Amino acid sequence: MLDGDGAPHEPYADYAAWMNTVDRAALRRKSREAEAFFRRTGITFNVYGEDDADERLIPFDLVPRIISAREWTRLTRGIEQRVRAINAFLRDIYHGQEIIRAGRIPASLIARNEAFLPKMLGVNPPGGVYTHIVGVDLVRTGKDDFFVLEDNARTPSGVSYMLENRETMLNMFPELFSRIRVRSVSDYPMTLRRSLSKSAPPACSGRPVIAVLTPGLHNSAYFEHAFLAEQMGAELVEGHDLRVVNGRVAMRTTRGYEPIDVLYRRVDDDYLDPLNFRPDSMLGVPGIMDVYRAGGITIVNAPGTGVADDKAVYSYMPEIIEFYTGETAILKNVPTWRCSEPDALAYVLEHLAELVVKEVHGSGGYGMLVGPAASKAELAAFRRKLQDRPDAYIAQPTLALSTVPILTNSGLAPRHVDLRPFVMVSPDRIDITPGGLTRVAMKAGSLVVNSSQGGGTKDTWILED
Repeated sequence: MLDGDGAPHEPYADYAAWMNTVDRAALRRKSREAEAFFRRTGITFNVYGEDDADERLIPFDLVPRIISAREWTRLTRGIEQRVRAINAFLRDIYHGQEIIRAGRIPASLIARNEAFLPKMLGVNPPGGVYTHIVGVDLVRTGKDDFFVLEDNARTPSGVSYMLENRETMLNMFPELFSRIRVRSVSDYPMTLRRSLSKSAPPACSGRPVIAVLTPGLHNSAYFEHAFLAEQMGAELVEGHDLRVVNGRVAMRTTRGYEPIDVLYRRVDDDYLDPLNFRPDSMLGVPGIMDVYRAGGITIVNAPGTGVADDKAVYSYMPEIIEFYTGETAILKNVPTWRCSEPDALAYVLEHLAELVVKEVHGSGGYGMLVGPAASKAELAAFRRKLQDRPDAYIAQPTLALSTVPILTNSGLAPRHVDLRPFVMVSPDRIDITPGGLTRVAMKAGSLVVNSSQGGGTKDTWILED
């Protein structure tokens, strides 16, 4: 927000001038009001693996994260390039595998990948779209330096927080939005519905019927599943509401079973179809993969897309972008050591206290090591994990991440952030919502922004031109 001399950076100029006129005690009262609003609305999440895993509020900070129109234009160009390459990569690995034949990535990267689904080989998703909804996690290290931290191509979460954060800010500070021209994010649900409708399968006739498949009330992101279904005007369904009828996936209604055209699933691949994957799954629909392969339904995102947000595949994204687009990546990757490679492993073991180490298939901030913040015992334990299963990990340098202010009891204080813009892909276009989910580390000095690890959120403002 401020430069080294205490003057506001250009995107924050109007906001900083307003902030200087506002009583801090009044802001803290607004913060408590926001917390009460989130609690009443039910904007909560669960943390897995904890004995006291009650529903929790994600901390919300009232100070927005502001990005200029110029910065956003550059980011969207890089995001669109990356998403196009990811879709091309997925089509290729489930068909001709030209990128492997060309020697640009090793065959083992795919063959040994837990997220690669052989049952998707030769399958053509409706409209050729694999990743209908993508979240690209970005971090900033300097005035013009943005890096992609990871790609979320399976079932990216957090869009409901983006929308509710904005709604809260509009209600609490209407005068700010008349003073500062901020691009709207409120049309996301309708844009998503439009995008999904364009991806309807060949079997669809008339207006596409869209449903959101949730694992159920006890899932950590259930609030988001219900929120999106309501906002899109789609049906919210669970596995027991669905069955295959006359070659279509149909949902139970008061009028009997009616076909679904597009299923926005928030259920992992393994649980999607007990006839094709885990036979003990109670969350999916028996036979849905057979209907999908026959063109009877669109599954969003397509099964098998998780291979594209694997962290080992991430390390090859510059090569993947160049192979499919013929262009140099606009947005850079964070330098990454693949621990499956002996030389890289040796370097990581030697510099473990300086690096961030992540599980290749990990998410949510679980199973990672932040070397500079780790104890000797934690470093020793992780060293053994790396030696036992080196191919399960990658390592990255500890970046000097940018900070933005949060409101604390003693005033404004800097905290590290990342940004997850949301991308919608249909057969004829790519839409990037002008905003995203800014996640913020609420603890001083922490680099971990995940809500499961105590992180919070902010409203993200993209300024008008």
